[in-house]
Amino acid sequence: MEEKLRALIDRLKACGSLVVALSGGVDSSTLAKAAVLALGEKAAAVTARSEFLSADELADAVAMARAAGIRHIVVDARDLDDPDVVRNDKERCYYCKRGRFEKLCAWAKENGFAYVADGGNLDDKGDYRPGMRAVEELAPTVISPFMECGWTKADIRARARAWGLAVADKPSAACLASRVEYGLPLTAERLGAVEAAEKILRPFAKGQLRVRHHGNLARIEAEPDTFRDIIAHREEIAAALKKLGFTYTALDLVGYRTGSTNEAL
Repeated sequence: MEEKLRALIDRLKACGSLVVALSGGVDSSTLAKAAVLALGEKAAAVTARSEFLSADELADAVAMARAAGIRHIVVDARDLDDPDVVRNDKERCYYCKRGRFEKLCAWAKENGFAYVADGGNLDDKGDYRPGMRAVEELAPTVISPFMECGWTKADIRARARAWGLAVADKPSAACLASRVEYGLPLTAERLGAVEAAEKILRPFAKGQLRVRHHGNLARIEAEPDTFRDIIAHREEIAAALKKLGFTYTALDLVGYRTGSTNEAL
């Protein structure tokens, strides 16, 4: 682990100056802390504000930038202005990430930063992630230091704990768009319904939770040991979700798993 940390710090120092794409999750927050240690004031963090990012995640990004001691800027991503993103086909993540990182690269250039860093790690190669292709296409300006230095998710969490970062054990949290069934156009209303539905479920579902949007059906993914509490409040939950536009509410008996929307591809 110490060797990986030295390699990471050396890689970041070699950049001279760097912007970290900060989402507020454990990966980007840990990278932001490392960037400060390596580059000091020559490091900055930028968070893309969008309908895809929940209010809680934006608050976490602000808090983690403050904890890392890194300069933090919030920019408007305007993801829903892109018809390729709104179409929500299987390449949505590619179009979204490409557009966002092009904006980050432009911001970095205008403000005198040489590179933009993504928080991707080796474990991200185990799922369908077309957004990784966008990062690769924008090289060499956009880099993935954790991947380059051989870091896994477990490595990142261990380092976050060692640094005392509050997000060390924070569950992974993909963007709200990842909850919407492919082919169902993305709208602010649909994304807002997902965010609101997960807030309704949260008191009854600790740990990982997703509400997947399938038009008039809300499919709940939670950890199996929370099923009992969800079912005990099923009428309350279903009534609340109906007010959000979900005619039907279903509990996925398989439980939470990463990237379940991709199972339909």
